[in-house]
Amino acid sequence: MDIFGVLTLVGGLALFLFGMSVMGSGLEKLSGGRLERLLERLTSNPLKAVLLGAGVTAVIQSSSATTVMVVGFVNSGIMKLSQAIGIIMGANVGTTATSWILSLTGIEGESVWIRLLKPSSFSPVLAAVGIILYLSGKQGRKRDLGEIFLGFSVLMFGMETMSGAVKPLADVPEFTGILTMFQNPLLGVFVGAVLTAVIQSSSASVGILQALSVTGAFTYGSVIPIIMGQNIGTCVTAMLSAIGTSKSAKRAAFVHLYFNLIGSAVFMALYFGLDAVIGFEFSDQTAGAASIALIHSIFNLFTTFLLLPFIRGLEKMAYLTIPVSEEEKTSEEDLEFQILDDRFLKTPGFAIEQCRSLANKMAKLSKECFLMAIGSLEECSKERLEEVIALENRIDVYQDKLGNYLTKLSGSNLAYHDSQNVSTLLHCITDLERISDHAVNVAEAAREMNRRKLSFSKKAVEEMGIYGNAVEEILDRTVGAFTCGSEREALTVEPLEEVIDELNKEIKKRHIKRLRKGKCTIELGLLLSDIATSYERVADHCSNIAVCLIQEQDTELEAHSYVTHLKEENLSFERQVELLQAEYSLGKNKT
Repeated sequence: MDIFGVLTLVGGLALFLFGMSVMGSGLEKLSGGRLERLLERLTSNPLKAVLLGAGVTAVIQSSSATTVMVVGFVNSGIMKLSQAIGIIMGANVGTTATSWILSLTGIEGESVWIRLLKPSSFSPVLAAVGIILYLSGKQGRKRDLGEIFLGFSVLMFGMETMSGAVKPLADVPEFTGILTMFQNPLLGVFVGAVLTAVIQSSSASVGILQALSVTGAFTYGSVIPIIMGQNIGTCVTAMLSAIGTSKSAKRAAFVHLYFNLIGSAVFMALYFGLDAVIGFEFSDQTAGAASIALIHSIFNLFTTFLLLPFIRGLEKMAYLTIPVSEEEKTSEEDLEFQILDDRFLKTPGFAIEQCRSLANKMAKLSKECFLMAIGSLEECSKERLEEVIALENRIDVYQDKLGNYLTKLSGSNLAYHDSQNVSTLLHCITDLERISDHAVNVAEAAREMNRRKLSFSKKAVEEMGIYGNAVEEILDRTVGAFTCGSEREALTVEPLEEVIDELNKEIKKRHIKRLRKGKCTIELGLLLSDIATSYERVADHCSNIAVCLIQEQDTELEAHSYVTHLKEENLSFERQVELLQAEYSLGKNKT
């Protein structure tokens, strides 16, 4: 092989690895976190967990990505170690799908149908379709699908290029002599492990092995140890991912290592032991791309079936390696933020779901905080005020943690719809935090009234009660729409916000009249004005959240134009306003 052949080989390898990366990225974006959510939820049964791990890995084409994700699940407390083991086993089985796809390069035959199965025949078609989808689909799933097709085509082209570059080496004795060194099982395991550890992908390293197999220098006896080593080497990714994590996450990484070490040791012992006694005829036969895919699958299926009954044993080994310590006893509040794990940033769809889960809790807490503040107007106490302040502080933490994580997430390579979701959550958590701030304002006004022994007139209490009920309903509607992602419920928020604006103006006007007639003091007037303003501001924040939710469905919508359109042209909006005005009527102005 001359210098140009070496350059072709290097270029083919680069295209192969790049194509695999692009295809995996596109598959993750297209899944939108749904596959990852399945991993999180459907792991109660070990066999189900294995099947699920295999299925998800076959789709996203990376056992390393699945395992790293599982380490993140365990680290954040989403998943127990016993649940994670089944998924790790399944991930090893699922990754064999890639080697079968790559084995198509070795198909030989003159039949039209056989030739159509060769990647060199269908990859150009996929590339053409992919580039059309990628360029025409400026946003959304069409672009993601185009990315997958392009990645697959580049992957296959790289594979063909590598195979073509190394094929002439079959006639070079020096090269075949180097490869026959891998007949030593220990050396084969070492080379396979190092190669996979360096490129951080067992699928890619198996693909490289399949490309080299066209030289005809690999036998079954030399390929088996290399494949064992490749499965051990892929554990490096999970081990690196576990650095700086909780002890539970480190145990999950060790389970992955033990699974592959034990499987490799037993498989090699059986194979070489039986070969020594019986003498397998195929051991010295040449192994092609399809044979390598078959060995890869047999090994992972064998290891899974061998160790599936011993999940508890693997768990105990992990606990023996990293014993339980007192430091692992973490408070519930600390645990809830562990789901914002940086490992999930590599799977944005799932990371967004974790953020949404916490944002839903934040929304409910904000509502609870404000309703508690409204209650303090009727029954004020030091304890109640402290509860409101404590809850507001907790909501501040939610905003801080979520805001930082979402900002990190926005810097990832996001699909368009994922980017929209991140933007919506960032806007909404700001409004939710402001609602809790207004809760503190109301509670402090109640404390001031209690300290000075002040009280509103009977009429003012009645009016503020009606006003408070309207605010409670708009909070119910907004939080309900936010937690359920309901556009229909979000559309009901703006009419009520319009009614609350009018209530705010009318209540302040009536109170001014009472002040003029001497039925109320200036101090009470100022306090009532502050409380009424806080109510109105809360309604404004509810309106902001509702508009954000609607904008998720209609990306062309602008907040101002939406509100203007509703008020000026929508008869349904006017009808809703009329009904709500009747429900929250202050009655005749009798001061």
